[in-house]
Amino acid sequence: MLRERGVVEKSSPQKAVVSIEQSSACATCGSRGSCNVQNDKKFLVEVGNDLGAREGDVVEISMPSGSVIKASLAVYALPVLGLILGAVSGGALAGTLQIQPTSASVMGGGAGLAVSIAVLKWLDRSVRSRPDYSPRMTKVFTRAEVPPSCDDNK
Repeated sequence: MLRERGVVEKSSPQKAVVSIEQSSACATCGSRGSCNVQNDKKFLVEVGNDLGAREGDVVEISMPSGSVIKASLAVYALPVLGLILGAVSGGALAGTLQIQPTSASVMGGGAGLAVSIAVLKWLDRSVRSRPDYSPRMTKVFTRAEVPPSCDDNK
């Protein structure tokens, strides 16, 4: 289970937006150059507010590590696989289509990449609703102080 701590920025009875600071794991991540976290040092995650967290609360966000690994594998491997299979298929069909093998490989690779990206978009929509692929709030560490109401001065 992957766990991170964050601070609730906005909350409602159903959802909470949690600000998570960049962790030490980001320093060794191979994708840190393409991640928006590198510049901001924090990012926002929307999670269900099942624990009744309020703005300013420190909370724990978790996600099953198996889900993270499966999603990462799909995001990184599918486009590469689509590109390679498309290029090989295009090269194999070059004689049938009577075009240069290099041109056919480039066009096939582009088509394979486009198909793999379409498959990833479809997977994203279908997986987004599954709870095991969504981060969730698992613990509230500290509660934000509730200011006294004006009615206490009577």
